[in-house]
Amino acid sequence: MYKRARQGIGYLPQEASVFRKLSVENNLKAILEMRKISKEEQEEKLESLIAEFGLEKVRHNLGDSLSGGERRRTEIARCLASDPKFILLDEPFAGIDPIAVEDIQEIVAKLKNKNIGILITDHNVQETLSIIDRAYLMFEGRILKAGTADELSQDEM
Repeated sequence: MYKRARQGIGYLPQEASVFRKLSVENNLKAILEMRKISKEEQEEKLESLIAEFGLEKVRHNLGDSLSGGERRRTEIARCLASDPKFILLDEPFAGIDPIAVEDIQEIVAKLKNKNIGILITDHNVQETLSIIDRAYLMFEGRILKAGTADELSQDEM
């Protein structure tokens, strides 16, 4: 994970990856402290991430007490703490409620607007098609269909 981060690649696994016995704030600090930036820059980035992901109310809560959506937002914020140029999201909508799905969709849209490359693997085609530019539908390791969200949603396959 450390090597990936150094190469500008962030990764959000499907399974919970938040540090359960650390607060939200310390989850982010754990990554920020590994970066070669000043303490002041670390603090600025921490506050920026907490605000951007709406984590103010839970910043002192331990990871194991977070809801699915809070946990996912914390994990994405932690992923962004390494300032990646590209992010791999594995099943980003797994284990979260429908309202949190909308939150994550909005976050992904914002990441696209920041020119961060995003690769999503997901079984929830509807949630994913609404936020992507291009998709590849795969089965048993082979690409069955490729195209834009509109092209694939109109396909009768």
